[in-house]
Amino acid sequence: MTDTFAALGLSKPLLDAVKDQGYTTPSPIQQQAIGAVLSGKDVMAAAQTGTGKTGAFALPIIEMLSKANQRPKSNHIRALILTPTRELAAQVWDSVSACHKYTQLHSTVAFGGVSINPQMKHLRKGCDILVATPGRLLDLYSQNALKFEQVEMLVLDEADRMLDMGFIHDIKRIIKLLPKKRQNLLFSATFSDDIRALSKQFIHQAVEISVTPKNTAATTVEQAIVHVEKSSKTALLAKLIKDNDWQQVLVFSRTKHGANRIAKQLTAKGLTASAIHGNKSQGARTKALADFKQGKLRVLVATDIAARGIDIDLLPNVINYDLPHVPEDYVHRIGRTGRAGATGHAVSFVTPDDSKQLKAIQNLIAQHINVLEVPGMSIKPMANAPIKAPKPKRPKKPKTTTA
Repeated sequence: MTDTFAALGLSKPLLDAVKDQGYTTPSPIQQQAIGAVLSGKDVMAAAQTGTGKTGAFALPIIEMLSKANQRPKSNHIRALILTPTRELAAQVWDSVSACHKYTQLHSTVAFGGVSINPQMKHLRKGCDILVATPGRLLDLYSQNALKFEQVEMLVLDEADRMLDMGFIHDIKRIIKLLPKKRQNLLFSATFSDDIRALSKQFIHQAVEISVTPKNTAATTVEQAIVHVEKSSKTALLAKLIKDNDWQQVLVFSRTKHGANRIAKQLTAKGLTASAIHGNKSQGARTKALADFKQGKLRVLVATDIAARGIDIDLLPNVINYDLPHVPEDYVHRIGRTGRAGATGHAVSFVTPDDSKQLKAIQNLIAQHINVLEVPGMSIKPMANAPIKAPKPKRPKKPKTTTA
C-alpha cells in the first residue's frame, strides 16, 4: 500500500488537480484500484459512496487517456461512465472535471429531465469522457448524436442501484453497442448474485477489490428511536422539528408517494418542506436541494435513491420516517449527519409493523438504539430482542478472478 498519489503512478497535472481539491492521501479504494486500472485490467470493486470511489476510476482513466494523446472525432467519446441517477451523474462529472482541469481532455454529462439539445451540441465536437444515465445515453444514440466506435473504457458506477432501478435491459443494450476491445470497470456497494451474473457478460479476468466500510454508525451521531402508531408519524415529525427548533432536517421516506405526502402535510403545518425523488424533474430536484442547503427549506424529504449524491456539510438532523428495508441503508442514511467531528442527531420512527426491520438494524450495528419518549405520541415499545454479535471478518486481499 502507498500513502501518496505520486507513488500510484499519476503524472503532475493530476497530482496538481488532486492537491487543489485538498486531498493529500489516497483512500483505501484509491490505493487498490488506481494501479489496477492503470495496468489496463478489468476491475470489479465493492465500495460505498463516500469512500473516494469516483477518484479511484476517474484519476487513472484521465491518466491513460492523456497519455494516449488522441482526439475523439465528432460525436465520438473515448470513455463512458454510466450512473443510475441524475444527481450522481452531475456529482461524478464535477469530480471528473476537477481531476482533468490541467489536461487537454474534455468531458460532459448527459441525463434526462432537461433539454437534450445542449448535450447534443457538446458531443458534436467530440468528447473524451462522457458521464451519463442509461436512458439519456440511448436517446442520444438513437438521434445519431453519439457514436461508440472510439470507446476505450466503460465504467458502471453504483451498478447495484442500476439493477434495483430496472436498468438491466438498457445496460445490456449499451454493452452490445460498444467495441468488444475495451477496459471495463464495475463499482458496486455489494457483489450480489445479480451483479456477478451481469459482470460475466462483459468483464474478463477482473481484478476484484473489496473496500466496504464497517457496518457501524459514527460515534458523533446520537441515535434514537420513537415507538409510534403509523397514523401519528407526521404529527410526531412536526412536533420534534418545532419543539427542538430544528432548522435543517433530512427526512427519509420509503416511497415517492410517501415523500410527496409528508412534504405536503408539513407545509400545511407551517414548515417549509419539499420532496425529491425520481419522478421529480431535474430542475425541481436541483432547486429543492439548493434551497435546503441555503436554509430556505427547513425540511427535505427524500427516497433512498434520490438521496444518493446528497452531500451536505454539517447536516444536523436525519429522520427515518420509514425504516429502510435493507439494514445497511440505515448506516448510510444516518451517516449523512455527524460529519467532520460535529454532533448529529438521527431519530427513527418505529411502528408495531417494523419489529423485523428494527431487529435487523440493531443486529447489524451490534447495539440497542436508545428509545426516545415523546409525551402524547409514544406508544409502548415492543420487547427488545437480544443483539447478535457480528462475526469478525478477515480483510480480503485484492485478487484476480475470471468473471
